[in-house]
Amino acid sequence: MTPERLARIQAALARRQPDLTLLLERVHKSHNLAAVMRTCDAVGVHELHAVPIGASWTPARGTSLGTERWVHVHRHAEVAAAVQQLRSAGFLIYAAHFSAQAVDFREPDYTLPCAIMLGAEKHGLSAVAAELADRQLMIPMMGMAASLNVSVAAGIILAEAQRQRLGVGLYDGPRLGPAEYRRTLFRWAHPVIATYCDAKGLPYPRLDSQGELERPRTWQEVVQRHQGHD
Repeated sequence: MTPERLARIQAALARRQPDLTLLLERVHKSHNLAAVMRTCDAVGVHELHAVPIGASWTPARGTSLGTERWVHVHRHAEVAAAVQQLRSAGFLIYAAHFSAQAVDFREPDYTLPCAIMLGAEKHGLSAVAAELADRQLMIPMMGMAASLNVSVAAGIILAEAQRQRLGVGLYDGPRLGPAEYRRTLFRWAHPVIATYCDAKGLPYPRLDSQGELERPRTWQEVVQRHQGHD
């Protein structure tokens, strides 16, 4: 772990927005998933929620550029349960959905805890998802096309959310809780060890001020003991 790498990770974590997220309903095209994840990372979205078609969730690697490492995805079996979980956590639900009730996407307050719902590439949000939203929003269209690609729509709305949040200082200091900050720092700095710990149900080792394992020999002993039980 070089000092420059550690500093870059810490700077990104300091700008993460735990109360801004997306909820994707049945979005399945890999290049769109990858583009959405890249935008989420760029805006500082910490976690992403998705209701996939079946078990599919495969961002295109060339487009995502590895951002699936930086944005954790929560998968849900159906949209109502996802909305209920987010609402219970204090999130407002904004749905990108063209309707008589929809307002200009710049009107809602994105400085509040909010989840932005976007639907599948061809059909948009389901009627059930649209009805569950606190507000429905639209991006004004000035040309012949009736809608935007889902990843483009996500980028436009998230850029407005970022603009509003910058204006009130929500990017000025760390907003993740201490435990989540340490957990994410470890996952980003040491993904192989983190994956091993998750698979074995082990706590993450402590890191020193340089981002390295505080007691590497102790960690090696822990691994050896668990390998001996496998």
